[in-house]
Amino acid sequence: MTPASSPDAGAVSRLFAIVGATGTGKSDLSLDLAEALAEHGREAEIVNADAMQLYRGMDIGTAKLPVDARRGIPHHLLDVLDVTEEAAVARYQRDARAAIEVIHGRGRHAILVGGSGLYVSSVLFDFRFPPRDQALRAELEAELARSGAGVLYDRLRAQDPETAARVDPRNGRRIVRALEVIAQGESTHGAALPEKPVPWREATIVGLRMEREALVERLDRRVERMWAEGMLEETARLRERGLERGSTARRAIGYAQALAQLAGALTQEKAIAETQALTRRYARRQVSWFRRYPGVHWLEAGSPSASSVAALLD
Repeated sequence: MTPASSPDAGAVSRLFAIVGATGTGKSDLSLDLAEALAEHGREAEIVNADAMQLYRGMDIGTAKLPVDARRGIPHHLLDVLDVTEEAAVARYQRDARAAIEVIHGRGRHAILVGGSGLYVSSVLFDFRFPPRDQALRAELEAELARSGAGVLYDRLRAQDPETAARVDPRNGRRIVRALEVIAQGESTHGAALPEKPVPWREATIVGLRMEREALVERLDRRVERMWAEGMLEETARLRERGLERGSTARRAIGYAQALAQLAGALTQEKAIAETQALTRRYARRQVSWFRRYPGVHWLEAGSPSASSVAALLD
């Protein structure tokens, strides 16, 4: 084994990606992998690919690793947005790829970690995004506010049935974006992984999986812990910083329900139950998304063995 203090100058810096449903232990595995890579002679840095962890102050509801739990390993693209800002995947793609280039330029490995499927895919594969039209977007968002998502979804279904089939009819933000793209004469980039994704660069993709029943139990308990650990108080602080004005952050699972509880629209019991249901549904979508990735090294979630992590280094 090459001593950690004497990395092989001729070795190529690698890109790893750790993916899977929420609650499967991706953050812990990323730290274990980074430490294993350091033991093999070359350090690694971690790049966040969870859309909601981009936001400052959204910690409890996103299970963001606190700084003192990161084992001294550098992390990128955490806490880079205010809750009033929009998280845009095209901008994320640019920033994440730039971070990976910088890490490789330092002679280190990069580990992309997260469960936001489109965000992960935008980095790993050749995703190109159509232009934006702010005036058109404003018109569509005003119509969304007046008429609701159903009216706009019916229009999307008439104009682009294939994209409509992949979009949640209740996701007004995604519907607006699809209509904005279509109105500019472009094809939607759309809410789905291409059938034959072209890699941006060579990457080792690691997926964490768990039996559905065990995952549901784990996610339900996790949501309960969120409220026990101060989810409502965190949301109240973020509301003072403009959370309700944000177009993306305020819709995040858990935070939307906590806002409703603060407003008196939901009891705590119902807020927790709704968050659990939405989290379970989100996890199903994540599993479906990542299952289609080619060449994934699948590991059982929980506590992947040291040997299974070491096997990734070959």
